[in-house]
Amino acid sequence: DAKHLVPNKMRDFFCTINLDQEEVFRTQVVEKSLSPYFGEEFYFEIPRTFQWLSFYIYDKSVLQKDLRIGKVSIKKEDLFNYTGKENWFMLQPVDSNSEVQGKVHLELKLNEVITDNGSMCQQLVVHIKECHGLPLINGQNCDPYATVSLVGPSRNDQKKTKVKKKTSNPQFNETFYFEVTRSSSYTKKSQFQVEEEDIEKLEVRVDLWNNGNLVQDIFLGEIKVPVKVLRNDSFQAWYLLQPRENGNKSSKTDDLGSLRLNICYTEDCVLPSEYYSSLRNLLLKSSDVQPISASAAYILSEVCRDKYDAVLPLVRLLLHHHKLVPFVAAVAELDLKDTQEANTIFRGNSLATRCVDEMMKIVGKHYLKITLKSVIDEICESPKPCEIDPIKLREGDNVESNMDNLRYYVDKVFREIVQSSISCPTLMCDVFYSLRHLAAKRFPNDPHVQYSAVSSFVFLRFFAVAVVSPHTFHLRPHHPDAQTSRTLTLISKAIQTLGSWGSLTKSKLSSFKETFMCEFFKTFQEEKFTESVKKFLDDVSSTESKEPSGLSEPVHLKEGEMYKRAQGRTRIGKKNFKKRWFCLTSREFTYHKQQDKEPIFTIPIKNILAVEKLDENSFNKKNMFQVLHGEKPLYIQANNCVEASEWIEALCRVTRCNQKRLSFYHPSAFLNGSWLCCKATAESTMGCARCTADVPADTQIEIDGDRETERIYSLFTINRSKLQKLEEACGSIAVYQGPRKEPDDYSNFTIEDSVATFHTLQQIIDIVEKLNESHEKYQKKRSSSAKYGSEENPIVGKVS
Repeated sequence: DAKHLVPNKMRDFFCTINLDQEEVFRTQVVEKSLSPYFGEEFYFEIPRTFQWLSFYIYDKSVLQKDLRIGKVSIKKEDLFNYTGKENWFMLQPVDSNSEVQGKVHLELKLNEVITDNGSMCQQLVVHIKECHGLPLINGQNCDPYATVSLVGPSRNDQKKTKVKKKTSNPQFNETFYFEVTRSSSYTKKSQFQVEEEDIEKLEVRVDLWNNGNLVQDIFLGEIKVPVKVLRNDSFQAWYLLQPRENGNKSSKTDDLGSLRLNICYTEDCVLPSEYYSSLRNLLLKSSDVQPISASAAYILSEVCRDKYDAVLPLVRLLLHHHKLVPFVAAVAELDLKDTQEANTIFRGNSLATRCVDEMMKIVGKHYLKITLKSVIDEICESPKPCEIDPIKLREGDNVESNMDNLRYYVDKVFREIVQSSISCPTLMCDVFYSLRHLAAKRFPNDPHVQYSAVSSFVFLRFFAVAVVSPHTFHLRPHHPDAQTSRTLTLISKAIQTLGSWGSLTKSKLSSFKETFMCEFFKTFQEEKFTESVKKFLDDVSSTESKEPSGLSEPVHLKEGEMYKRAQGRTRIGKKNFKKRWFCLTSREFTYHKQQDKEPIFTIPIKNILAVEKLDENSFNKKNMFQVLHGEKPLYIQANNCVEASEWIEALCRVTRCNQKRLSFYHPSAFLNGSWLCCKATAESTMGCARCTADVPADTQIEIDGDRETERIYSLFTINRSKLQKLEEACGSIAVYQGPRKEPDDYSNFTIEDSVATFHTLQQIIDIVEKLNESHEKYQKKRSSSAKYGSEENPIVGKVS
């Protein structure tokens, strides 16, 4: 959210997230506010290098261009300082001279040349080769050119390259010559006089510009290199473009308002798979360790300050290796030992409940879309008034009508849920089956506990949460507005209560604090809903095999607006790009003229042969990819690098089991009678590059096991002191069989068997130390191979 924004009158605001100058996400517009609450979460993989993560606040305009009010920009190196906690940031003014990104490749040389009269003179040779990663201008590739200047106390010689059209990676390959010094015998008069010692004060400045044609040129960035670094030698390097040092500085930075952000940034250096075998094997055998509290996976959750940090990579790793169900059963059994009353079963935030929560988010993503997306869309896009709290009713509201509307929505959501058991993923059913039987074993005299064990997850922690926060589960693109959010909250409360009906013996009406909710629930027939819930819970906690949901109904995977290259020809005979609405399901990939229209073109998933990136030089457009199928390739341009990466990943994931997948492809397009990449003239020529994703994989869950293991290693490294403290606690318990000494040091740890726990801890510490050594060797090798000034490690700022 933001507060105290300017101008000081009610406006419509939205916020964008940018990697350098590339917008990757945009919030919804919050109308008529000076302190807008956005409440939106964005999780994304960063598919390219970047310098800044920026957040821009815009004032939405109907007739004119949206106005940028201010920004928060955080350097990549500083992101770790803010991760995992909320921070208020003062908005800074948006200065066009500081909005830069990209890098430039230069070669500089200082030559001695003989003049016409035989005297010696020094000459500077500047070869500007190319640039990479220049920003888009108004959503399109820019028309860049460069000015090359030799600047000193008494001179400013400037030369200019040619303009390169429609490219973010221009190839200039132009060389410029500058006289640096003259001998004392040189008498020809000129506009400047340069003495030998002035070399110390000279510098080369390269400025990148976008050619504005009829409007003002736009500054893209600059670099400065002192001439003295050459020392009569050739110097070649890549440089990151920098903002202007004399950019416009506003003195009213405190008046723009502030923005509250919660940033979680992780950066992992993943080694080859064999380095992780010891840690991976130790974690995967956790469910076999007796007691479970002595296992490596359980110890990980004990030493992490926030259990969620441990749960996410742990669940993904165990899922990837099909070891999650026995581990959840083991930690749930430990959880039940401390549960004294049946009606509080699985209500806390323990390791068991968090593991099940995370599993449902990962495995149940498509299940939620099948079950709830259509009804959530209806509620959000055609909302009916549903407020039934007398205190919150507005003038003219009819409480009876609102109650009927709410009842209609609750009935519809409830019906979709209880009829969805056939679509519930098998893994979720297996986990629910284990929880149900463990609960019945712990409380054998309570006939309802086997149902409450399952409903506490599937209704309270899965469906009810998805209803109240549909944007978090990708059921909606944005956080709903205040009125719709209130409607969803009321529906969620009702679903929670209906879901617990039949699994607890006490009256549901007594569970409501609000009188108006009690009145609302008097309209429900208890027996009818109880039987529906009971049947649903029986179905989803059964181990009987069911038909996969994908066979009966296609799973909606992704949709959005992108540009495709026209398959036909335009009136002037050239191919063009058209905006289309794309939709991917488990059965087909389609594009439509507009959302909700019939598809113009359909590719069955089984017909897709490969999905790969397309070189920018094919059409001078960024963020392009190609879908290869039976006919000509379908060329598509996404709106930003994150979106392109997500579409490629989604398409690869759903097609990787196709039997006819290609092993080779063409990275560039076939234009003017030849492939741009390999120059082959036959359009049917076999590809010249190996496909990046030709190995079959799980089409439902894409998990990199090595990356998750690396994340767990990082967590153990960060919490090394707690591992040692836990080790000391185990030693103390083993030696002193009587009362524990200094219990405060380890009273928060669960130690059932000190010897077994101590043994596992020694294994963890030994493995972590070996991985530390491997990482140090890799970093040394990387630093020596990626020379400072190379394309992979460009120079930042001035060279000294």
